[in-house]
Amino acid sequence: MRTANDYYRARFGGKVYRISLNGGMTCPNRDGTLDTRGCLFCSRGGSGDFASSAALSVPEQLVTAKQKIAAKLPKNRETFAGYLAYFQAFTNTYAPVAYLKGIFEDALSDPEVVGLSVATRPDCLSEECISLLSSLNNSKPVYVELGLQTIHEQTAALIRRGYPLSVYDDAVSRLQAARLPVITHVILGLPKETKEDMLATVKHVVKAGIHGIKLQLLHVLQDTDLADYYRTASPSEFACMTLDAYTDILVSVLPLIPEETVLYRITGDGPKRTLIAPLWSGDKKHVLNTLRHHLERSSLCNPKC
Repeated sequence: MRTANDYYRARFGGKVYRISLNGGMTCPNRDGTLDTRGCLFCSRGGSGDFASSAALSVPEQLVTAKQKIAAKLPKNRETFAGYLAYFQAFTNTYAPVAYLKGIFEDALSDPEVVGLSVATRPDCLSEECISLLSSLNNSKPVYVELGLQTIHEQTAALIRRGYPLSVYDDAVSRLQAARLPVITHVILGLPKETKEDMLATVKHVVKAGIHGIKLQLLHVLQDTDLADYYRTASPSEFACMTLDAYTDILVSVLPLIPEETVLYRITGDGPKRTLIAPLWSGDKKHVLNTLRHHLERSSLCNPKC
């Protein structure tokens, strides 16, 4: 299993820290183009709850984030490679290309930033946007993160994703043609999905030869429509996974991921102040230790994963 840390050390020669940035954009699922409510699970921060305030410029956000990370930096600076600028909140290609060029170049111009990661929707990737990202990729690595979540159209309708699977497949093809590495987000534990449904999603994603994958445990957060659904749905309709059930899913999912595909996330964690369920996910250290222990026993993970 090739982890993000393994990849970063091989690619950049040391430890890389991701800095979450806010480009001040919205989403077609919120501005009325497709909907006004956002995806069922999406928080007020547009899944960028750990990003800086959009009121700050990109250089100011970088300075603020670096100050917060300073205590974590290795004492031996030779093991520190730099920062990855991660535009995380909402849809980070949902703006005029000229605006995107400005904020992305602001991030990449920082000498300590080694690369750029852009989280977006597959239906928000014009040819002009891909051309811009491809051009920036010639100076420093640029990664495009696509929020697919599931391949199943019934689930996609339930979570209000707003585009069919064919749009994702086409976006991956166009990004790969532009030599832009694709990282796909998959949510495990979506309402009404079976284990077989989740495995089918992972199989479809890796078949396209993507660069990386993020596996996200479904969190129920306050002030989301998912929270309302969670409170009113019967257990047969929707129940959050236990830690044992999630571990079982991972034991089945990880063998499907090719060795060359980078595993960027194995679970994820929501902000504790807004987390409703599953509450066990709030103890990140315990969760990761438990997952590592079980995966090591299954020979799916080395002690450093």
